[in-house]
Amino acid sequence: MKDTDEADRHSGAAGPPAFRAAVDALRACRLRPQVEVEPTPAPQRLAPYAYALEAVVVDGDQELADGRLVLLHDPAGHDAWRGTFRLVTLVRAELEPEMAADPLLPEVCWSWLTGALQARGLGYGEPSGTVTRASSHYFGGLADRPSASQIEIRASWTPREGLGGVPDAAAHLASWCDLLAQVGGLPPAGPGDASVVTLPQRRGPQSR
Repeated sequence: MKDTDEADRHSGAAGPPAFRAAVDALRACRLRPQVEVEPTPAPQRLAPYAYALEAVVVDGDQELADGRLVLLHDPAGHDAWRGTFRLVTLVRAELEPEMAADPLLPEVCWSWLTGALQARGLGYGEPSGTVTRASSHYFGGLADRPSASQIEIRASWTPREGLGGVPDAAAHLASWCDLLAQVGGLPPAGPGDASVVTLPQRRGPQSR
C-alpha cells in the first residue's frame, strides 16, 4: 500500500486540491504540433508532491530538441522557493557550429527562458539555473564522425499562484514549449500552431 500511495503522490492521482488542479491543467494543455509531450516518472525526493513531463521537438523525422519539466508542490511552503510550487526544467539541443562558437550563447539561451515566460505575461519569482555548452570530438574508430556541440539549460522558478493557490500551470507549460521550440530552431508559433495536440500524447516512431 505504501508503494501505491507514493506512486499516486508523484503521478497527480493524489494530493491537495491545488496540486491536482495544476496537474489537470497540464494534462489538458494544447500545444503546437511539433512539440510532442508525455508524462514521465517524477522525482520522489524533491517535494512531497511532483508531476513530470518529457517533450521532444520534431521536424519530420528529425529531433531538434528535448527536455523535461517537473512540477513540484509542498503545501507547507518552501523558504528557497518563496511559494508552495516550483517548476524545474532541463532542455537540450544540438547546435550548429556557428551558434556553438558564439561567446554570448549562454546569456542568449537564458534570455530565451525568461523571455518565453514574459511573452505570455506570466508572473514568477526566484529564477535560477545554468546554461552549459559542450563539444564532442571523435577519434580512432569514430574519427569519421563530425564534431558535435550541444546546449543544455537547467533551470527552476516559482510560478505565481492565483485563486485557490493554484498557478497557471498550462501557461507555464506553453511557455516552456516555446523555449524548447526556440532552442530547437523552430520559428515562433503562428495563429494556427496552438491548440492542436492534447496531452498526453505518445511519440511516434520517428521520435526516438
